Parts: sequence; structure tokens; C-alpha cells
Amino acid sequence: MIPAPRTLTELFLGAVSRGNRPGVAMRHKRDGRWVDVPHAELLAKVEALTVALRELGVRPGDRVGLMAENRPEWAIVDYACLCARAMDVPIYPTLPGRQVAYILNDAGVEVLFASTKAQVEKARAIRGDVPALRHVIALDADAAGGDVRTLDAVLADGRAALARHAGWREEALAAEPGELATLIYTSGTTGDPKGVMLTHANLVSNVVAAIEALAIDDRDECLSFLPLSHIFERMAGHYLMLHQGVVINYAGGIETVAPDMLEVKPTVMLSVPRLYEKIHARVLEGARNSGAVKRALFAWALRTGLAWSEHVLTGKRVPAALDLQQRVADRLVFAKIRERTGGRVRTFVSGGAPLNPEVARFFFAAGLPILEGYGLTETSPVITVNRSARVKIGTVGPTLPGVEVRIAEDGEILTRGPHVMRGYWHKPEATAEVLAADGWFHTGDIGELDGDGFLRITDRKKDLIVTAGGKNIAPQPIENLAKTSRFVSNAVMIGDRRKFPVMLVVPQLEPLKLWAEHERLLFQNDADLVALPEVQAKMDRELRKVLRDLAQFEMPKKFLLLPHDFTIEAGELTPKLSVRRRVIEERYREPIEALYRGG
Repeated sequence: MIPAPRTLTELFLGAVSRGNRPGVAMRHKRDGRWVDVPHAELLAKVEALTVALRELGVRPGDRVGLMAENRPEWAIVDYACLCARAMDVPIYPTLPGRQVAYILNDAGVEVLFASTKAQVEKARAIRGDVPALRHVIALDADAAGGDVRTLDAVLADGRAALARHAGWREEALAAEPGELATLIYTSGTTGDPKGVMLTHANLVSNVVAAIEALAIDDRDECLSFLPLSHIFERMAGHYLMLHQGVVINYAGGIETVAPDMLEVKPTVMLSVPRLYEKIHARVLEGARNSGAVKRALFAWALRTGLAWSEHVLTGKRVPAALDLQQRVADRLVFAKIRERTGGRVRTFVSGGAPLNPEVARFFFAAGLPILEGYGLTETSPVITVNRSARVKIGTVGPTLPGVEVRIAEDGEILTRGPHVMRGYWHKPEATAEVLAADGWFHTGDIGELDGDGFLRITDRKKDLIVTAGGKNIAPQPIENLAKTSRFVSNAVMIGDRRKFPVMLVVPQLEPLKLWAEHERLLFQNDADLVALPEVQAKMDRELRKVLRDLAQFEMPKKFLLLPHDFTIEAGELTPKLSVRRRVIEERYREPIEALYRGG
């Protein structure tokens, strides 16, 4: 049993001293090859950078910016900031310069680490707007120049100054659990981002409580691709993995996840639902495009797997005949699906947004169970999560040990415990709006607890659509239902204070193009395709088919087809891929108004 740390510095120094069975803390790809970073190397670089930060004038309580993709240097900077007892301020590399400048100014950042040439150029462009910023340090050697130094040069300075800071380790371990460890800026869906103040105790309590649910140890390997700037990957894919001795493999990016899984062969992975949805859609599309025999075999295997899953998930005895059929289906179909993930995945974990139950059942049937959980940046983040021994699809599981949850009279989920943030940086009024004096945090989500204590999220409180007729509509479940169609990639409901709801739909273009070509329709590009009356009629039929069980007032009366998906760069999605509904409504205001003018 690994002793529970009190602080993140205890967690780090304890983990690197214990190591793990392969002796490797993390891996990353360089020149097409996976390169090991042993625990001793990680410790040596964190030691040098901790001292270098002291030499740069960073003192306990100061803020240090970190704008980088997932890579070993992200971890080195983070742990060095913790050991220097400074607060790091992680910044999504995808954020535009204007938002980066706001965060740096609001946090009072004086030292900024930036990864690539593009990130360094972004920092240079806004430097005049951030008067407190004294140092910009490039993680990539070729990104430095002028007044921007390289990380290697700063590490060399730290190594040279070690003798003057011989007590750095004792200073690091002197950190108190209640000290602030980080400021994480939530992008939100409206307004300026707020800096969430998280303490060592907040994050450590969540690490220790989540270990039981994930049941991982030093025989495991993970693939890290969700942004480390987001609290989900940082707590579970960064601190928890190092603490448990899991080897962390950094993916080259979201676009390389599929080949990286085949090379790394991870045993555990964290993701938002979008990855699972894409895998699910790709498998189904591949089956539809195969020959008649393979298509029939896949359909039989899926029916068998879902029937078997229903027995297992509800605790019923699996009939002998069904169990035999499942073993055959697994060998002929599901094993091949698992091979596409590297063949060793025991557990997927999902968070950040609701997971479609149909997708969850498919993965469970394929022997790739997804543990869906729930949390927020303000709660470090995990509040609830399903356990390997008991999964309830459609729920986000029971609470973690030490975490309290109750449902307010209006259905809002409230939580209290050691995981709840200190508050928002320099925003006492905003803090008071969500954090009561008795410690209960208002999540802004609507949900319900079942008789076994499993939490079900029904919608975002602020996303509830109230029609002009006074009907309340929860859009997220309806959007998820729309995405069960193989012709739908994304969907967003609009209709607050309107006479009826409408839906903006991003088609799954590949199957739609195949259908259009089969129908001998002519089009030059994606915009031409979605504008065709035949395509619009086809999509209308598909959507009404999958949404047929909705109440009449919930059914979107009209659909607007878009030729491209929503993006972070356009401001339509937050960095964790949550929809900014109001931004989307404003961006597509004219075509939306045209839908309503049509009556």
C-alpha cells in the first residue's frame, strides 16, 4: 500500500523515489521513436528547474504561466513550480493571444513557459500588453532567440546554482496542504474566464479517492492526450498516474491517438466522449461497408453482446447458451475491435461531457468498459465515477470517498468536501454565487440520485431551454440522441424564449456523401452537399426517426445543416470541447432567424 501524501510535493518526491517496475516515469516520441524518461532523469530536471526558478526571483505564492501541449516538459515545469511553492497557471495552447493576455494579467504572471515557435510568437505578440511578464522561456530549442531563452539554458543555470539551494527538497516538503497549488482558468460558455484556486489538499484528496475507483498500479500504462491544462487529465492522467507508478505515454496529438494506441498498447485511457463516439461511428460504418456475410456476422455479434451486457450490468445470471454465443462473438468480432486500441485496454474513463448510453453499451459488449464520471474544475475535478465492479450505464456513478452530494429543491447538484476549490481568484462575488458559507458548492448541473446512490446528470441548469410557451427542455440528452444517427456528427439545440426549438446539425459527411453519390446527386463541395433539397429531406427523415420518442414540445421543428463542425478556434467550443451554445446562436443568427421566419 502506497502511503497517502499530504501535498503534491510529497506525492512527486515519493513517486520518483519509489519508481515502478519498468523504472520509467513517462515516454514521448522523438524522431519517430518512443523515448523513455526514467524517474531519476525526471527528478534531476525538476531539481534543476526548481533552483532555476528561485534564481529567476520566483518566490512562494508567485504565479508561473505554462502554455504547452502534453509532453514531458509540461510535467517538469509543473512539478518544479510545486517544489518552488509557486502556483502554475496552465494555459491551453489553442487559446488566442487576447485570452492569453487576459489570463496572464489577471493572475499576475511574471514567468511564462511556452512550447513551440507558434506559442513563443504568441507570447511575443502580447508581451506589450502584459507589463508584469519578465521572462519567456521556450521549451523547444528552435523557438528561442532574442530575450526568449531555452529551457535547456535555464536548466543549466539551475544545475550550476544547486550548491546555493541545497535545502530545496526540505523547502518543497514544507508546503502545507492548504497552500494554493495552481490557478486553472475555466473558459466557461460566456464572459471572461475565472481563475479557480485549487490547493494541494484539494488535488491530493481527489487523487487518493480516485485510486479506489480506477484500480490501477505500476503494471499499467496510459496514453495521455487530453490537454494537461484541463483538470481531468491533470489530476487523473498526471498526478494519479505518477503516484501509482503508471507509465505515462504522451500522444503526439489528437490526430495521432489511433496509431499511438497501436504502438503503446495502453491498459488505461482517459477521454472525453468525442473519442468514443468517433470509434463507435467508425466501427459501425466499417461494418456497413463490408460484404453481406461480414455485415450479418457483425449485426449478430452486436445483438449477442448487448444481450449479454444487459445480464451482466443488471446482475442477472447469464444463460449458458448466451454465454457461449458471447464467447464466439468475442473471438470473431470484438477481439478485432480491441486490437484497434492496442489489445490491452482494461478500462476507459470518460468525463467532461455526457456519454451516450448507446456508445457505452457498445463498448461494454466489446470488452472495453467505460467508467463514466462527473466533476468540474472547481471540484478538483471528480465528484462521482462508476466503478469497475459496478457500472450503471446512463449514470456517472456514486460519489468518491469523502465527497458529499445532495440535490437541491430545483434539481441542482450540490457537493461538499475536501475536493471543493478555495474560490475564484480575486472574484469574491463570483465565489459567493456558487460556494455557500456552509461549504456546499453549486455545480450548475441538474441531476438525480437513484436508490443505490448513483448520480444521473439530466442537463446544465444554465442550458435549460424555456420556450415561449413555458415548456422546459433539457437540450443535451436530445443532442446526444440525435448523434446516435450514423449521419450526424454534432448537434446543438436552440430555442430559449422561442415559440419552438430548432436544431443545428453537423452531418457525418462520409456516409452522407456515399448516400448522395448512390442517389446520383451532383455537388462540388460540402456546402453544396448540405444545401441539396434531397439531402435536407434525407437528414430530416433520419433525425425524426432517432428523435421519434420525444415529447411533441421537445421535438425540433426545423433543422439547419452546417457543412463543417464547431471548433475551439472559432470560439464555438471550450478547450474541453463543451459547446458554447450562446456563441453558436450568435454566429448563426441569420440562418436561425430564417428558420423562425418560416413559421
